[in-house]
Amino acid sequence: MDIQEKLIDLIHDFSTAMLVTRSDDGSLDARPMAVAQAEDDGKIWFVTDRSSGKIADLMFDSEVAVTMQGSSKYVSLSGIAHPVDDRVKLDELWSEAWKVWFPEGKASESILLLMVEPTRAEYWDNSGLTGVKYLLKAGKAYLQGERPSTDASTNASISL
Repeated sequence: MDIQEKLIDLIHDFSTAMLVTRSDDGSLDARPMAVAQAEDDGKIWFVTDRSSGKIADLMFDSEVAVTMQGSSKYVSLSGIAHPVDDRVKLDELWSEAWKVWFPEGKASESILLLMVEPTRAEYWDNSGLTGVKYLLKAGKAYLQGERPSTDASTNASISL
């Protein structure tokens, strides 16, 4: 499995992410978001309210960061966020759980899709057998007073 395939595989494991935007005063704002869909090319879809602060932030600066964290898997990506007003795509992605935020359902005029097109990403994966191998490598490095080396199975950074 190459680095990009590994990254996409990890992205598919997450159902929530932190979306980080830059506000007009230059500060960074992060908020948890349900992942509506992760595509095989790395694009990530979210659903939001068109009058939300994140949409206002994107009018100032469309560059975002998305972070995902599990107990032993992590993904960080940066990219460009695109607000998308597409009812056909919304029908494809719709989840009844979103009625908590949109009581009118998918007919709500306030719903807006947000697609993040990644430009750069990094992952760390210490799960399963990879994690066991890393622990052994880290233990050996500790005993030798060194730093453990990493490889693409545990950590990689790529431009997309």
